[in-house]
Amino acid sequence: MPACELELCDIEDAVSKDDITPNDRIIHRNIVLPKKRLRSARKVNDELPVGDSIIPGTQKIYIKTWGCSHNNSDGEYMAGQLAAYGYKITEDSGAADLWLLNSCTVKNPSEDNFRNAVKKAQELDKHLVVAGCVPQGQPKHQIIKGISVIGVQQIDRVVEVVEETLKGMSHTVRLLGQKKVAGKKSGGAPLDLPKIRKNPLIEIIAINTGCLNQCTYCKTKHARGDLGSYQPEEIVARAKQAFEEGVVELWLTSEDTGAYGRDIGVTLPELLWQLVEVIPEGAMLRIGMTNPPYILEHLEEMAKILSHPRVYSFLHVPVQSASDSVLADMKREYCADDFRNVVDFLKEKVPGVTIATDIICGFPTETWEDFQETVDLVLIHKSEGDLMGKMVHVEILSAGEHFQMARMLHEMAVQSPGSVEPLPKGAVSGLRTRHMPTDIVQNAEGPWSNWKRAAMVVLLAAVLIDVLRLLYLWKHK
Repeated sequence: MPACELELCDIEDAVSKDDITPNDRIIHRNIVLPKKRLRSARKVNDELPVGDSIIPGTQKIYIKTWGCSHNNSDGEYMAGQLAAYGYKITEDSGAADLWLLNSCTVKNPSEDNFRNAVKKAQELDKHLVVAGCVPQGQPKHQIIKGISVIGVQQIDRVVEVVEETLKGMSHTVRLLGQKKVAGKKSGGAPLDLPKIRKNPLIEIIAINTGCLNQCTYCKTKHARGDLGSYQPEEIVARAKQAFEEGVVELWLTSEDTGAYGRDIGVTLPELLWQLVEVIPEGAMLRIGMTNPPYILEHLEEMAKILSHPRVYSFLHVPVQSASDSVLADMKREYCADDFRNVVDFLKEKVPGVTIATDIICGFPTETWEDFQETVDLVLIHKSEGDLMGKMVHVEILSAGEHFQMARMLHEMAVQSPGSVEPLPKGAVSGLRTRHMPTDIVQNAEGPWSNWKRAAMVVLLAAVLIDVLRLLYLWKHK
């Protein structure tokens, strides 16, 4: 039953590697775009250049994503589809023909960075498409006026939007609708779409979108909407494919994983047990954020799952405040004792469990007494002294660009990422099985594969003969 040995970044707040850090925010405050500004006038008939080619699917696309792991997964899916269609995904924003900006609305710095990026793209005369929670939650926002928009449930149509946008300024597209199955909201775009993983070893699966709550402080609700869950078989199939491609960590994410399945008659533990059955040796499962009321209903089962050797003993359970009056004003639908019960039970049943939480300080109705209740809660549930600042010393046995094999110095067992070679960075996941005809896929595993093996044997034999000949000549010269 492995516990998290290292401090794990919040799975719901995985910011981009080049995002502005907290220390830099004050320094760069003067460059943050003000809420009100005058847009520079541009003639409607001005057409932006399309680059070296006007053939669809040949241009360079720069993709920038802010925010949570759900948003990062959406960005990976959009990159995969564009690459599968022929577009070149580039990290060089200056060389790109089009910018795709995938926004986050949870925190002001991310939204400020998004607005600044939109402004910069316009100044550089780049073709521009925006996606994510900012345009979905605020479709009439002035900053996205006259810009192509992809809604959070329309990412499977990114190729259409990009292709149309590259035709010029008069060709803007706005897709903000919801996916529905039998009249009910679904999880969103299919999970079997092509994807380019930022980290070839980690697969992020959004098991549902939206939530069941109406928290007064939350802007994400306006973007992601009500709960929409994916069917278990679709999630399991995606997980199997990821493991076959060398993934060693499976992250389950959503706006609230604990609410998963309530709209389709399934529970989170039922899904987790199905996933545990397909996790291969050397791979791990990590469960994303869940609110206290939903995890409280399944504590016994969740304790068993978190104790499984291939599941991280980690759970993210936001408390926000220890004051029941503040929680009521937030419309959080639980009390502080519910959170305490979850934490106490898991600490008792899951040795070494790591529990992360979120706290909002300075809520408009919070008093000093309310704040002190939250401080007391933190002091009661803080980590034991021997766990504070703990570091794990390891010996690196071998390493590649995207993997390491190591062992802890106090242990002899080798920690291997898995038996399957991961996809190279930038490779498109699931492209062969989704886009190649069945007969080609079958032939690739049949006679053609045998022919390649035979050719390799002949080649190796020829090389060996040359080496022996050179050794003979050197010895008898």
